Amino acid sequence: MKQISPGRYRGLKTTSLAESDVFGIIAFDQRGSYRNMMPAGSSYEYLVQVKNEIIGALSQNATAILTDPFYGLSATMHMSGKSGLLMALEKSGYSGDASYRSTELLDGWTPEKIRKMGASAVKFMVYYNPQLEELSDKLDQLVVDVVKDCHQWDLPVFLEPMSYSANPSVKKDSAEYAAEHCEIVIETARRLSKTGADVLKMEFPLDIKYNQNHGDWRSACEQLSEASTVPWVLLSAGVDFEQFKPQVVIACESGASGFLAGRAIWKEAATMSTEDRAKFLSTRATDRLKELLDIAGEKSRPWSEFYSAMESSEDWFIAYGKESV
Repeated sequence: MKQISPGRYRGLKTTSLAESDVFGIIAFDQRGSYRNMMPAGSSYEYLVQVKNEIIGALSQNATAILTDPFYGLSATMHMSGKSGLLMALEKSGYSGDASYRSTELLDGWTPEKIRKMGASAVKFMVYYNPQLEELSDKLDQLVVDVVKDCHQWDLPVFLEPMSYSANPSVKKDSAEYAAEHCEIVIETARRLSKTGADVLKMEFPLDIKYNQNHGDWRSACEQLSEASTVPWVLLSAGVDFEQFKPQVVIACESGASGFLAGRAIWKEAATMSTEDRAKFLSTRATDRLKELLDIAGEKSRPWSEFYSAMESSEDWFIAYGKESV
């Protein structure tokens, strides 16, 4: 078990279920894809309002909310105080071509600012394919540097590697890519769990469109848990709730520490009227979230099996902060 600093430990505590140390986080940090899902010509103010309404409602039960600095500030000011807060650090999208994707930091946005605005943790996403060794080495170093900066401010890092095909002629939703997806996800976890990131936010290791065998699902998730030396949570990757729920069950039974889900829970609400949105969020979306929280609370591996807090002493505060733990 690794000892981490009080700030990082508190960050993980405030983003997880108090009684079980597992995560049930709502993700709504989309920016470009969010604009694309909304009616053409939607104003900035309207996009902020919708995000505010969705986050405000779901923060009543989620262990934490993940949002972004572009549209999410108002929501963070009005969300439930019972919920922790993660802020996205990276620039939306990627640079380079579709088969060689580089991640960039968002200009004017830093871990220091994230700490100062009251967040509990940082989310950092990288497009990642370990088959591209030279690029992967560069991204590994970028992650190490980002993690070090976040840890200087005592912020835990939820690292999200998003896989893609290294072959531009092979689409991610193809059977050809699905055949190698599991190996890519597991090797990604093996590599990136060595960077110092506190939690990995991982894709389901199999494409369920091409494999409905739950035995294979369980085996793949167990391999992912074995490969990762840090806690991992399952992301929803835009799938419907009915597809995501069984993934959460098997992932949590196989070593995941919960989930970090977005559109699987709230996506219908985005384009509804304010009245219909409020009704949907208070009923169907909340019911979905509670179902997943029950699963995670019962079946997940606690993150506290990986990390311990710093021991107290009379003068602990004197040396605290002089170096990252």
